[in-house]
Amino acid sequence: MKVILQKSVDKLGDPGDVAEVADGYARNYLIPRGMAIRAEKGALKQAETLRRGHNARLSKQKVEFEALASKLIAAGALQISARAGDEGKLFGSVTAADIAEAVTAQTGVTVDRRDVHLEEPIRSIGTHEVSVKLFHEVEPVITVEVVAEG
Repeated sequence: MKVILQKSVDKLGDPGDVAEVADGYARNYLIPRGMAIRAEKGALKQAETLRRGHNARLSKQKVEFEALASKLIAAGALQISARAGDEGKLFGSVTAADIAEAVTAQTGVTVDRRDVHLEEPIRSIGTHEVSVKLFHEVEPVITVEVVAEG
């Protein structure tokens, strides 16, 4: 079944996009939740208007998030203190949640832990590069400096 998306749906598209989905997915999930409507002739014209409005909002939001990204980068290295042994290894680790909390506390920019991209938790003292996804194409790389407590 062809549907016109009313909201952004992961791995399917953005508002105004026409997508081909399974009938059951459309009838039981997308349409009842207001995420899509059936693609009919009149609705296709409406989809173009919806797509233009969505693109305008996206470009405005992108500018706002780029300003936040420059604020994060200008703030310099974030400092996180953690308990560590003599050799610089941490007792435990610094996780994405710890970094998100530090970003919010030190810069005032609210970041969700799921938007902090760590390949694996930080387990040593020192300087580490971490990317933070703020928006679709806005993903600044920030410096996190882990220091020993005490």
